[in-house]
Order: sequence, then structure tokens, then C-alpha cells
Amino acid sequence: MAIPITYGSISLQCNSIHVGCAEFDFKAAFSYTSTSFSFVSYQLFVGIVDCLLLVIYMNTIKKTHSPLVNLIKGISSSVILKQGDLVEGILIEKAQKAAYFDLGPVGSGIVYGIEFSNANSILKGLNPGDTISGKVVDAENEEGYIELSLAEAGIQKTWEEIKELAEKGEIITVTISGANSGGLLTEISGLRAFLPVSQLSADHYPRVDDGDRGKILDELKKLIGTELKVKVIDLKPRAAKLIVSEREIVGENMKELLGQYKAGEVVDGIISGVADFGAFMKFANQPQIEGLIHISELDHRLIENPKEIVKIGDAIKAQILEIKEGRVFLSLKALKPDPWLRVPEKYKAGDEIMGKVTRFNPFGAFIALDPEIQGLIHVSEFGSIEEMKNQIELGGSYAFKIDLIKAAEKRIILKLKKS
Repeated sequence: MAIPITYGSISLQCNSIHVGCAEFDFKAAFSYTSTSFSFVSYQLFVGIVDCLLLVIYMNTIKKTHSPLVNLIKGISSSVILKQGDLVEGILIEKAQKAAYFDLGPVGSGIVYGIEFSNANSILKGLNPGDTISGKVVDAENEEGYIELSLAEAGIQKTWEEIKELAEKGEIITVTISGANSGGLLTEISGLRAFLPVSQLSADHYPRVDDGDRGKILDELKKLIGTELKVKVIDLKPRAAKLIVSEREIVGENMKELLGQYKAGEVVDGIISGVADFGAFMKFANQPQIEGLIHISELDHRLIENPKEIVKIGDAIKAQILEIKEGRVFLSLKALKPDPWLRVPEKYKAGDEIMGKVTRFNPFGAFIALDPEIQGLIHVSEFGSIEEMKNQIELGGSYAFKIDLIKAAEKRIILKLKKS
């Protein structure tokens, strides 16, 4: 038969009870038909169990959702928690050095030690009965509790929310809090995020003529305090990496506008910016569209500075080279006659010709043969860069001999004429 035992709020109808490694089998111990049964032995065993229940009661009076009480109440769960999991818990009590949570069928949670200190501000705003997320630090400690971290849970949940925003392609409004030469600093739900220069829209891109990093930083600092609309394009929680893009949003709108155009078309525009790598042009009939003319597409000849060809405010025509991912690439030289088509008629290998030194680089020197055609004399003709600069000077004119012509590759190789 089952023996009814009650202590405080704990009531049992049991044949046996397990405490630690010991098992007390009441049914076997107390059989009313047994000749060996006596009132004394019954009282002795009940007294032992009574003491055990007193220990249980005193240990759980403030922890009514402890693993042991859950076991006694017959609570079981097929859920297996592991370190790092997020769980929802109801605050049972805030003690001086710990907080206890009811995690439902999975058991009872506790926040204590360093995690209790880290969660101090969070716990101040919680009252018994409130629900909050916790991150599993230990799925079962020595006392059978599930150890939790409220601080880490908040961060992990925020990462999960941001990941969901990224997957949905949601637009987020952020406030710029800082800048470095590589981009802008901001935050999303308390997590630090970075907006690279390359991911800025054309309106906010720093237009610095010589590419000076100090000047770029000065331009970026002007955006501190402003609000920008961005999308998350990359996140890695373990590395605390969160990258956002303004260009992605503009790019989507741009794709619709650029749907009216195709590669090969000639468009009118206004030069809106000049940088060391090229020039920007806004379409005359669609000012929202801004394309890039790379320095190599400004002219058939080699140029050092785009300002040699264009300046801000110039009205020009350009040909669309490519439309890709909401960006448009243009060419100015495509609308100019190609002077290299005349090279086979004008120059021959072995010809001796006067040329002007226009530029040095590690490979040699560029020589202007006429206003549109340049040749190259390799540094190996001199032995070293230093010796090359000793024999020919920048801006000087010298007699050269054409060694090789590859008009299709726009190359003329020169040698210095020997006297």
C-alpha cells in the first residue's frame, strides 16, 4: 500500500522514495500482514522519512521549482538543453546573491556569481512573475539547477533579431557616431556596426581629388550625428562583426531607373565629382543616376590626373559600358576617335623619333611621341631607376628608336638612340 506523508507544502503518496543513492521502500518495509511488523518499526521509518522531508522542505521553501521538487511532483520533459541555448523563464525570487527562475518542464534556473553581478541592472527592472530570456551556461550544475546568463542572453537575442532583419532585407535607420579613414561607425540595438566607405551612397561618398586618407576622414566626420538608412550585409556574432550598407538601398531604387538603359547607349550628363581614380557623372535627364568614368576610360592616352580631361560642372556625353548591381560604368574615350588605329601607318619598327619624357614608374619611362601617342622605354635599358633618371630627365626631349609596335595592345617599345 502507499504511505501518505505530508510536510509543509510537500505531500506524498508513495511506496518508496529516492534521496541521493538511498531508496526507502515503504511497501516492502511496512506490510500490515507481516508478522514482523510493529508499531515501533513503523514509527522509526516514518521518523526517518519525516527528517528527510524536513531537509527537503527547508532547502526548497524558497525554491519551489527546484529539480528535486519537480521530480517529486512527477514533472518530466523530453527537452534536452545544452550550453548556449536560449530559454524563457519566469522570475520566482530575487535573493541577495542569486535569482531563481521557473523554466517550465525543463526545470529550474539560477543566476548567481559573476552572472548575477552582470545582470544587476536587468534584475532591478524585474519582478516575480516577469518573463525573461536566459542563456544556458551550465545545463545542470551540482545542485541540479540550470545556470543562466541574462546579460549574454540579451546580446545573443539581439544578434538573432538582427540576423532576421538581414534575411528579410529590412531597412534600418542608424545614427552615425564616429568615423575612421575606412568608413563610419554606428550601432544597431546596442551592437557596434561598421559602414565601409565603399558601401556609402554616391551622395555621401567622400570626393577627394588625391585620395588623401586624412582628407577622406575629414569628409566622413561631417556625417557624424546624421541619420542614414542602411541594410545589414554581413554579420558574424562570434567575431562581433556587423557590416551595413547604404549603397544597397540606393542600389535597389537605382536598378529600376537603370532598367530604362542598356550598354552601348550614349547619354548626356554633368560631371558631379572628380577623384584620383576617375570622374562621376550625373545623367542629365535622371539626376538620381550617377555613373563612374574610370580614369582609364577618360582618354586613349595615359593620364595621371582626371582633371587633365574633365572638371566639375562640365557638360559631356558618355557611353554606357556596363550596368551591374545598381551601378553604371561609363566611357568618355569610347566616343573619341582611337589614335592607335593610325599608328601602323604613322610609325614603323626601326624608326628614329624625338620624344618627350612625361612620367617615370618602376618599369621605366613614358615618352610622348605626339599629343595622343605614348611609348615606353624599359628600365632595363639603363640598368636601374637611378641610372635612368641620370640619363634622361622628366620633361626633356631625346632621340629614341622604335623597337616594337603592338597597336592592338596600344604599346610602343622604345630604346634610347645611341650617339
